[in-house]
Amino acid sequence: MDFYSLNHNAPNTSFKEAVIKGLAPDKGLYFPTSIQKLPASFYASISDLSHNAIAFEVIKQFVSPEIPEVELKKIIKETLCFDFPVVNINDSISSLELFHGPTMAFKDVGARFMSRCLSYFNQASLRDSSRQDQKKETTVLVATSGDTGGAVANGFLGVEGIHVVILYPSGKVSEVQEKQLTTLGQNITALEVDGVFDDCQDMVKQAFLDRSITDKVQITSANSINVARWLPQMFYFFFAYQQLHKHHKNIVFSVPSGNFGNICAGFMAQQLGLPVHHFIAANNSNQVVTEYLESEDYTPKPTIQTLSNAMDVGNPSNFVRIQEIFKNEFQVLKSNLTSFSFSDQQTLESMKRLYESYNYTADPHGAIGFLAAEAYQKDHPNTHCVFLETAHPTKFLDVVEQVIPEQIELPAQIKAVMNQEKKSISISTYEELKAVLLGDL
Repeated sequence: MDFYSLNHNAPNTSFKEAVIKGLAPDKGLYFPTSIQKLPASFYASISDLSHNAIAFEVIKQFVSPEIPEVELKKIIKETLCFDFPVVNINDSISSLELFHGPTMAFKDVGARFMSRCLSYFNQASLRDSSRQDQKKETTVLVATSGDTGGAVANGFLGVEGIHVVILYPSGKVSEVQEKQLTTLGQNITALEVDGVFDDCQDMVKQAFLDRSITDKVQITSANSINVARWLPQMFYFFFAYQQLHKHHKNIVFSVPSGNFGNICAGFMAQQLGLPVHHFIAANNSNQVVTEYLESEDYTPKPTIQTLSNAMDVGNPSNFVRIQEIFKNEFQVLKSNLTSFSFSDQQTLESMKRLYESYNYTADPHGAIGFLAAEAYQKDHPNTHCVFLETAHPTKFLDVVEQVIPEQIELPAQIKAVMNQEKKSISISTYEELKAVLLGDL
């Protein structure tokens, strides 16, 4: 499969090169040149398939021929080593729990998949003695608003030939999130940025276009702009459908949305033929897309800090991919996507109501997904809404404890990092990031 730049001013490239480059030379995000629907027989037998078998069928067209099928199956097996349960909230709403991985966030899947793809490519390059121009070490450069950093740090920890540099906004991630990305050491470097997530993301994008860096260092991104981080997120929607389709029709997904990679992967699943009735983008006060769907005016705005920090994005990178899926036809997109935004106070009230009425403890992001599902069903009662619970609530204890009186037991994954020493480098300018990447700081 080839990939093309959404800015349409760069050569098409392979999956391997798209993963290694992260961003196209013309600053565009990569997008597959074709999307082939999966056969009807796949959907007819989906109830009998394992998660690994589903994932293999879903992803193989996008990574072939760079990754042989036998290697792809190994990568998938190592990636999907935890559960993805659907939990009923009431008769018309369910939660898809995506927090059962090593860092207890939905991004574990993409991070683990991408790390293993890069590891395979590195090993293959080292075996190919004819490639004298191949840089031996790859630097994975990533900006995080919360969960991405921990997932990438864990997914790439100890991977030979990979150095990870993570930028995160100082004081704007939870204590658990910060511990997960600053305590591992080894090949992981954490940069604490004086700014907001958009500042971190802008620095990352600038580095990719800086020849004084890229001529010396092989850098790639592990944000959802990278196709190997983005595409595996399709798996979630198939796993949920597998669990629900015998009992529910008109399945709708309510997706807490920040950089819009997860919901964009859902639309890709739909393009593969997954019978999804509709998608809902659940936003916090960062509501660029909510306003766009009302006005057709897409205007990025400064990031607003909220309790649901992983969604604190004022200019979501992946929305351009969603527009591409719908051929930039606004009315077609609007018929497939609804968006709602909610305040911090509404988020807290939602968490409290989920706990008191349904005995369900949600994190702030999932709580917004639940609110969006309820809002959509007011006008669409004959649907079953699945909201994505994207992170374990203990990752946001300071928020959860405001509304839930019970003490929540810390999972083993969280306990393991809480007493570890934080190690980070404070930066405030792009020049300081550049110095780190070039080994001058």
